[in-house]
Amino acid sequence: MNSLFINHKSPNEITINCFGEVLWDCFASEKRLGGAPLNVCLRLNSLGIQAKMLSAVGNDALGEELLDDIKTRNIDTDFITVNSNKKTSTVEVTLDSNGSATYEIVADTAWDNIALTPALIEQVKSSDIFVFGSLVGREKVSLNTLKQLIEVAQFKVFDVNLRKPHYDLETLIQLMQSADFIKLNDDELYEIAHAMGSKFNSLEQNLEFIAEQTNTPYICVTKGSHGALLKINDQNYYNSGYLIKVVDTVGAGDSFLGALIYQLCNTTNAQYAVNFACAVGAMVAQNHGATPELSINEIEKFMNPI
Repeated sequence: MNSLFINHKSPNEITINCFGEVLWDCFASEKRLGGAPLNVCLRLNSLGIQAKMLSAVGNDALGEELLDDIKTRNIDTDFITVNSNKKTSTVEVTLDSNGSATYEIVADTAWDNIALTPALIEQVKSSDIFVFGSLVGREKVSLNTLKQLIEVAQFKVFDVNLRKPHYDLETLIQLMQSADFIKLNDDELYEIAHAMGSKFNSLEQNLEFIAEQTNTPYICVTKGSHGALLKINDQNYYNSGYLIKVVDTVGAGDSFLGALIYQLCNTTNAQYAVNFACAVGAMVAQNHGATPELSINEIEKFMNPI
């Protein structure tokens, strides 16, 4: 089956690994399963693509509960190791009146210390797509593991999530240069492009600048309620967003990316892929929680209600 990402396999044969943080998002009255790579992994699996999570939790009650919760979502936990020396990660999340989130992230947790193993190398080497984020690069152990896994990965998807002060631009640029596909939001695009020396002011010019500087054929920039722009080589594909009442933006960008990867593994229609991904991101934002259940029929009905 032909698609924009993988041509030699049908979608249900494609295997994806998501590398990075697994954690508890702690709100005022509850905690929820979280971490951008895990949210991407959950969305991919819910849409029918085999995705596994590569991470670590602590040898503690929160870690045990987190693993149990992941298993109930039918996600394989074979490559989520238990670290007896580091704690399971928690993040304090605050939502403003518009449903936008701010995060207070504890440092030096289990997923900051994901050890490189032969099994991990073989898992990434034998799979089709490797998804990783920027947050996992904040500490040396996981960053070194990530760099080694990038060396053996087939197709590399970099999900930029800038959370101050948990990143440095030099590492970001190195990771971008290693990727085949970069996803970021408009604020991140401008910050990184200008740090790389861009003199441009428009979104399209800065997107083109980053594509040239990193030699990346696929780049997508999300624009909040205004949709997204997907660039594949020299062609741009736009979606202007969907009208919704925002409840909770946590995880909306992650589900967007999972849905976009799913469609780019299913179709050669890039415009439909970005439309579908924007719809999923919007539907998540109008619900509580990062990974609400959404069927393909529900998504298509949201896109075309008549």
